Amino acid sequence: DARSLIAREGVASIKLFMAYPGRLYSDDGQILRALQMCADTGLMAMVHAENGLAIDVLVEQAIAAGNITPDFHSRTRPPELEAEAVHRAAVLSQVAGNAPLYIVHVSSSHALAEIVSARTRGVNIFGETCPQYLHLSLEDHLGQGWPNGAGFICSTPLRSKHDHHQADLWDGLRYDQLAVVSTDHCPFCMREQKLGFGESFQLVPNGIGGVEHRLDLMYQGVVAGHISLERWVEVCATAPARLFGVPRKGSIAVDMDADVVIYDPTATTVISAETHHMNMDYSAYEGMTLAGAVRTVMSRGDVIVDNGQFVGRASRGRYLRREVSQHIR
Repeated sequence: DARSLIAREGVASIKLFMAYPGRLYSDDGQILRALQMCADTGLMAMVHAENGLAIDVLVEQAIAAGNITPDFHSRTRPPELEAEAVHRAAVLSQVAGNAPLYIVHVSSSHALAEIVSARTRGVNIFGETCPQYLHLSLEDHLGQGWPNGAGFICSTPLRSKHDHHQADLWDGLRYDQLAVVSTDHCPFCMREQKLGFGESFQLVPNGIGGVEHRLDLMYQGVVAGHISLERWVEVCATAPARLFGVPRKGSIAVDMDADVVIYDPTATTVISAETHHMNMDYSAYEGMTLAGAVRTVMSRGDVIVDNGQFVGRASRGRYLRREVSQHIR
């Protein structure tokens, strides 16, 4: 059961999908039962919040009308259906006994507004966003058509640059309405995967790779004045470790692991598939020139990246048994 998983394996969170009927989807009854278990044990419920049943209707209608270009991935997953699912998840969390609830990859102003509303009602809810929603858009990226647009298909989808989603998400990070920045890293290759199943948006595997560039992409928010240096560290390191009960991680203090990044704010990073270390043949951020660069990375006191080059060794990793977080109630 859940308690034995926590004690034996260090499992401190589960993930639920309100999207993808017939595959990963959980209905409201299943979600409620899972949230009741989370309320009882303290497990964090991570929820992919999109109304999957309604999305399937819009996808079917788009295909029937011949609208199969990459931009229709976003147009058939409108922000209203993301917001509706966030609202529903928050209500179910309340009914379940205020279970710890974490909304993954928030992409829209609409969903953020539902998180803020739920927090004002006392719901134990946290939000996460990703760099792609802060830097990429429906028009400039999905709108490239075939084949390039396929590389930007992810769920939740990229949003319109005309609807202020990016500005609102940056504000959400600044004012602690969003707690964490992750990447939802999906290292699909363009040739074999993104373009391997046919030229229709619903056939393209969903996801963008970008874990290597998370710190650099988020540092641009510091440069632009959207967030402070301290908030950059908080959303990228401290808050994730605290919320997910990762021991000895997330801050520099006595009894913590000596995990340190030395960052050079005067350097420049140019993102390219030719130079990144991820096992992918393309980058969603190809050609972007960013202020700042990671110079040195230390893991438990050992230097594993020196002057931007990996110098670590295989099999030095350790399994960390997580604990139920004390920061989510």
